[in-house]
Amino acid sequence: MKVVIAGGTSGIGLATAAMLANDGASVIITGRSPWKLEQALSVLPSTAKGETVDAGDAVKMKDFMKSAGQIDHLVLAVSGAKGGGLFKELDLAQLWAGFEEKFFPQLQTLQAALPYLSRNGSVTFITAVSARAQAPGTSGLGAVNGALELMVPVLAKELQPLRVNAVSPGVIDTPWWNFLPEDTRQATFRQYADASPVARIGQPEDIAQAIALLVRNTFITGQVITVDGGLML
Repeated sequence: MKVVIAGGTSGIGLATAAMLANDGASVIITGRSPWKLEQALSVLPSTAKGETVDAGDAVKMKDFMKSAGQIDHLVLAVSGAKGGGLFKELDLAQLWAGFEEKFFPQLQTLQAALPYLSRNGSVTFITAVSARAQAPGTSGLGAVNGALELMVPVLAKELQPLRVNAVSPGVIDTPWWNFLPEDTRQATFRQYADASPVARIGQPEDIAQAIALLVRNTFITGQVITVDGGLML
């Protein structure tokens, strides 16, 4: 089983790479930063490979996919944090940048991979519960993630029998939150943990388990799987 994980150098993507590689999959990770790629490969099994590729560059992504050759599964873990804030104060240029950080890179990566993806393989988008949380200050983030989630069932029909799904994480302890000072970040995590039925925030491995399920289960397609510790209940 050969898996490409775009955005696999940290957080959820890295945890997924480790889980699948440890289970015997042939894993290739990509990311924009050569330093982060080197750090990621240093903690992954020696069988894992990687390449520095900016998912926002459609030409380079097409070149990478051509060099990678035939693959069985694609995980789209490319992310971004731009576009948050109350709408009346929201810089729409930042929202545009949010789409350019996550929405378009995920779609460009999928388009580049299509000629090489196994017909019996899978694609897994990584979105976020902001798509449906209806929380003040997240309209922009919700728009980015919601747009991806709306495409999932349509793509599952268009690209069949290739399976297309998404995992929609809640609050997960990843570098995505590094825009906050450490004390604010920890206070935010405590607040969300207190509000969660499972009394904690998520770890990247929690999401990796859901991704691994969608990779392996050949009877799931067109679905958005929410993994948020019950936060939206």
